[in-house]
Amino acid sequence: MQKNAKIILGIDPGTLLMGYGLIEVTGSQVRLIEMNTLKLSSRSSDAYERLQLIHKKVSQLIEAFNPQEFAIEAPFFGKNVQSMLKLGRAQGVAIATAIHAGIPVTEYSPRKIKQSITGNGNAGKEQVWKMLQHLLQIRTEIIHYDASDALAVAMCHHFQFTSFKYQGKKMKGWEEFVSKNPGRITK
Repeated sequence: MQKNAKIILGIDPGTLLMGYGLIEVTGSQVRLIEMNTLKLSSRSSDAYERLQLIHKKVSQLIEAFNPQEFAIEAPFFGKNVQSMLKLGRAQGVAIATAIHAGIPVTEYSPRKIKQSITGNGNAGKEQVWKMLQHLLQIRTEIIHYDASDALAVAMCHHFQFTSFKYQGKKMKGWEEFVSKNPGRITK
């Protein structure tokens, strides 16, 4: 890790697949460190075993990469209460692991994450992935969108503390950037 570099760990919590993404930020440069998923067995009826595996994986990531910041996707509100409860537990274990390690935690809604990456809070997973590929110059294809969702969480966190600059001019947000750069928009 370079001097003055900051590592951000992004988590997309899940009870069957937990995505994680790590980025290193040095000045205005952002570099992908790692992006993957933890696959949790659907055959295991022991929900606590899954939570233990989430804790273990997040602990391993913290120990291996020493992130200074932790960002996680907040659960969205669904109709299935049992699914929400399970997802909330998975999220809680990941958050508690980061807090125990002394890392500040920030939550972002799915809409906020999509908005910060693509400029559209209703963007699909594929659109978010394509933008991440462009931003981080990733040449590989995605296997699980849970991994790219976690990477998007980390990037969203980075963008929250970065002012937009284009050709030396500070921008207030995507709207101003787009209005001043209409030729950069592709469809």
